[in-house]
Amino acid sequence: MKLNSTMRHIALNYNEKEKADIFFTKILGLKLIKSFSISKKLTEKIFNIAEDADVIVYGNENTSFEIFITKRIKNHIFEHVCIEVKSKEEFMEKCKKYGLSPYLVDKDDKKLLFVKDFSDNLFEIK
Repeated sequence: MKLNSTMRHIALNYNEKEKADIFFTKILGLKLIKSFSISKKLTEKIFNIAEDADVIVYGNENTSFEIFITKRIKNHIFEHVCIEVKSKEEFMEKCKKYGLSPYLVDKDDKKLLFVKDFSDNLFEIK
């Protein structure tokens, strides 16, 4: 059986709603689609974490992010999200305008672009 799948959304933790709004709407240019809350009873069933959570959904026709607002700190290892932007230069300018520091990494004969958002989530930019 061949499995046909489509990614529906990516869920990330964020510490501050205001910073999430800046990163996802002003820097990435996504729209705020909706927000909702889930009870600690449900988060415990799904994530084994008994904590009420506010969730904000940002997206466009191609991409959707569910952002869980929490004060919990997550240790990142190799997790990252790869996204494609229309203009890397414009993306870097917007990041710098809002206090983020995109950085380039040499790989063979090309440069890879990365940025950590306000909650330390790592994004690879194509």
